Amino acid sequence: MLWAQNGHDIVFPDSAGWNILREGEEVRLQFRALPGNGFGGFSVTAEEAVLKSGLTVDTTGMLSWTPPFTLVNRLERVKEIPLTLTAQWHDGTRVRKNITLLVHHTNRPPVVEELPVFYVRQGTRNTYTISSDYVYDPDADPLVFRPVASQMPEGAVLSEKGVLTWAPGRLQFNALKNNPLTVEFVVQDQPDKAETTGKLRIAQTQLDLPPEILIVPNDTLYTLKENETLGLKIYVTDPNGEEDVRTFEFVASDPRIPLAALKENTVLQYEFVWSPGYDFTDDVQKELPADIVFFALDKAGNRSQRKITVRVQDAENLAARDALQYAKYRTQLVNALDLIVVLDQNQKKLNEEYKKAKKGKRRRSVVNASLGAVTGFSPVVFETDQAKVVSAVGGTTVVTLNTLEATEVIGKSKDEIMERIKINIDIRNKVQAAADEFARKYTQKSARRTIEFEKDIEKLRVVMNDQRLVLLELEAYRKNQPAYTDRDLRKAFVDFVEFQ
Repeated sequence: MLWAQNGHDIVFPDSAGWNILREGEEVRLQFRALPGNGFGGFSVTAEEAVLKSGLTVDTTGMLSWTPPFTLVNRLERVKEIPLTLTAQWHDGTRVRKNITLLVHHTNRPPVVEELPVFYVRQGTRNTYTISSDYVYDPDADPLVFRPVASQMPEGAVLSEKGVLTWAPGRLQFNALKNNPLTVEFVVQDQPDKAETTGKLRIAQTQLDLPPEILIVPNDTLYTLKENETLGLKIYVTDPNGEEDVRTFEFVASDPRIPLAALKENTVLQYEFVWSPGYDFTDDVQKELPADIVFFALDKAGNRSQRKITVRVQDAENLAARDALQYAKYRTQLVNALDLIVVLDQNQKKLNEEYKKAKKGKRRRSVVNASLGAVTGFSPVVFETDQAKVVSAVGGTTVVTLNTLEATEVIGKSKDEIMERIKINIDIRNKVQAAADEFARKYTQKSARRTIEFEKDIEKLRVVMNDQRLVLLELEAYRKNQPAYTDRDLRKAFVDFVEFQ
């Protein structure tokens, strides 16, 4: 112990760690003055906030104080509180000593006050957020919520942030009518993990609320082409119970949207399936919007509705186009087949003419009859046909029979016929080859949708319109064309396919 120069001093408590304090714990420290005779009393000097928090030292040297919980920051953990203690004697002697109190932070558990009732609706996802107005940590520590598994209803989930979600089923919802639930949960601060148990009361909603409509996919604008189908799944729920729903229907701004598009799967589950069709828009209106309003009514007349807009875009009618392209495909092959038939018939005709031309050369030779010393022929020898009567010729005469002609004067030359035969064969082969390639190349719908299809039609027409047909005295297309069947086409062109 050190004495002041004049023998006066302040004596501190002799217990170990007497200056170490904790928030919220009351402390009483006894200081003594030496010598005790003639002692006037103690006084203390400290920060204003410390003095206001209740720190006092009486005249006997008794320090009393309960450090407040707000004194030490939760991150500091320990805070030094400097004090100046002054002892004064009646003779005017004063002794001052500076001391430091070490105040440690005290963690307090979270506080859970009485929570508002959680009113739930049937068939919908109810969400309840535990507010910091009712559950908080006095030290401003982060909080973590944990459910008490045995207390939680089936399907309910409590997140670490204190968000409780639950979509009660019909039986669960009905059970709440007479027996509201009380569920317990644990709230824990961090990092000290002090815990407090809270309670939450769950009951049926007391309001007569309108039905709710959920559309999947959930959107307000749907865009589709004329050949596409709009498929929506619709769920109707009522917060007061599914039996409270009276009706569910829709109205559309366009009367071409039929009521039959809405199909009921169950009492509260529906499907809306609708395809506009290729005649919904026209060449002028490339896009046409239509509004559809779904509405539900409950028994009390409460109404809820959802409005969607369907934007229908013009689309090419592939089915009609495929039918048209197939008709072009078949027509070209029919024309090719008909020309081949005509050429085959002409080939037979030319073959016959060629045979006749070869035989006719001998029969058409000049016949000379030398009639020497003939006075005449009697008509009695011949038949009465005047065309065959021969007049008498006197003297030595040469008679030429006028019913016969010179060589190859009547009929066609066999060389000319042979040339036509060659032309006929060449055209037929080219038409057959071009038609075979055309039939094989455009057996698929996708191939007939290309621009090349139209170009190949023109190429095939060029082959069938061979200028040499004039030499054969034939036309590429007959006016009275026979009706050819698909079987005829398959027989002529092995790769031909029927319309599918």
